[in-house]
Amino acid sequence: MASHESKAQKETVGRVMHEFKHGELRSGGGKKVANPKQAVAIALSEAGASNEQTPAENERRLRRTKAKERRGETAQAEAEGPARRKPAH
Repeated sequence: MASHESKAQKETVGRVMHEFKHGELRSGGGKKVANPKQAVAIALSEAGASNEQTPAENERRLRRTKAKERRGETAQAEAEGPARRKPAH
């Protein structure tokens, strides 16, 4: 893992590992991830904290992941159902 992760990166890694532990994490090909090492690699990649990618690529991946989380397109969000919204006043 990266020695210094931002709060956003830590939250993303936590969400991805949660998906893995609940059997919701899928690889790019759509297959369920069963290998914990693969889950960690996916988590670091999504969080933009991978040592295997350039800093620019890490930044781009974190931005893309956070946008996906805001839209509710993560496996965790889909498993929990539609988000409740406060009524507009």
